[in-house]
Amino acid sequence: MCGIVGAIAQREVSAILLEGLRRLEYRGYDSAGMATLAGPGDLRRLRTLGKVERLREQLDITPLPGKLGVAHTRWATHGAPSANNAHPHVSHGRCIVVHNGIIENHETLRRAQIAAGHAFTSETDTEVVVHAVYDEVLAGHGLVEAVRRATRQLEGAYALGVIDAQDPDRLVAVRFGSPLVVGIGFGENFIASDVAALLPVTQRFIFLEEGDLAELTREAVT
Repeated sequence: MCGIVGAIAQREVSAILLEGLRRLEYRGYDSAGMATLAGPGDLRRLRTLGKVERLREQLDITPLPGKLGVAHTRWATHGAPSANNAHPHVSHGRCIVVHNGIIENHETLRRAQIAAGHAFTSETDTEVVVHAVYDEVLAGHGLVEAVRRATRQLEGAYALGVIDAQDPDRLVAVRFGSPLVVGIGFGENFIASDVAALLPVTQRFIFLEEGDLAELTREAVT
């Protein structure tokens, strides 16, 4: 089992994301990672093999500033445990994805994306998702529509947290076959695999139903 945490707020989110990962450690994992947006186009990312504590140590050395971010703990399914295979995954320095679940048609998508010019840096099934989102963003779609179009290509189960580095005011979440919850705050909103991850920051939750897509800003959840 893997863990997802995401936040969009009017304050720095890295500590919120890290605590959320700590609270999801019971799910089992072999690596951890975090990505934040320090400003439009200013994506920061850290990924580590091993425990969340190792990620914390790296954050002490290389802080990740930003008021929008996602984090993840991974249990290897496609690809060995490694920092390169850890989430979040990034496409062309712009689109960022964390993913729970399994993309069953990832090999077919990977072949098509390589033929289209994408370079893969991991062995995971997740990387096809972030490249699919990037293609739709590059085609001129806003993040919500880009995610909607990208997920139509996917077969399997997935819970996703998605960010566009050029859109610092939006976090998109999707649930299909893997649980995902939205946490409602004041001037800030969150996503997670489990309410336990978000209890320090909110007591109000929306449990996404099968097929739901949610758009989170600092002021609202749609």
